[in-house]
Amino acid sequence: MDRRLTPSNGRVAHVSLRGQVEAECFVEGESHRVIRPVADLLAKPDGGRDRQLLRGDGFCVLDLQGGMAFGFAQQDGYTGWMAAADLIAAPVAVETHRVNAAHSYGKSTPGLKAMGQITPLSLGTRLTALEITDGWARVAWSQDSAPQDLYVPSQHLVPIDRLDSDPVAVAERLLGAPYLWGGDSSFGIDCSGLVQIAMNSCGQTCPRDSDMQEALGTALPPGTPPQRGDLMFWKGHVAWVSDTDTILHANAHAMAVAYEPINQAVARIESQGDGLVIRHARLSSSV
Repeated sequence: MDRRLTPSNGRVAHVSLRGQVEAECFVEGESHRVIRPVADLLAKPDGGRDRQLLRGDGFCVLDLQGGMAFGFAQQDGYTGWMAAADLIAAPVAVETHRVNAAHSYGKSTPGLKAMGQITPLSLGTRLTALEITDGWARVAWSQDSAPQDLYVPSQHLVPIDRLDSDPVAVAERLLGAPYLWGGDSSFGIDCSGLVQIAMNSCGQTCPRDSDMQEALGTALPPGTPPQRGDLMFWKGHVAWVSDTDTILHANAHAMAVAYEPINQAVARIESQGDGLVIRHARLSSSV
């Protein structure tokens, strides 16, 4: 079983796995929310970053050990460990808006020139707006169990149900964002994170890692002319097709989200020993 999608750590497992895995106990878990702008989800309590969750994302906690929480992301079931300090026990929130700009922020005070503490916010962060006045959205916020309000530029927000139609256009907002292995925000993102955040903004379900994403769409025969919105896969890597000659991808070569000519990328990736394209897929929403 894929440990990334199997909510069991050998001691505690989710009740859905009863009869499938061995564990000392099976639990429903407790709903938590991320309270940091970005928080790491780790493979092990002292392991490396698998991916990240954004402020407000739900995380079902199954087990607590030494300040670390074991569980799974409620959005896509991705399993791992998070610092307990990055979470707060809370039911699923009724969110009204999401950040639709690459970068935004919340201020502890309203007004363009008013001083106040700044909290950075990434594209995709979901928020509960209590009111919008004079270009500022007052949003509910909790940090370290201390509720407070933050004020976010309303121009950076869209209603939660207003979906984007072109995932590549969403990914293009992150052009120049730094490459970060396991990153899922405009502060740092990797190739599969760029695919997931773009598809989620369009209301499309998408798994987190590139090997999981290989099941998306319809595989095209070799030699099929690429079109905007297609996905191209290498072993361990995925890229958006921006136009017939260009891909857009988060990559360690540029250490950023960047455009690259398709022919150049194919030759470069093969020359560095990572092989040729293994799948060219077309999503039903490709334009």
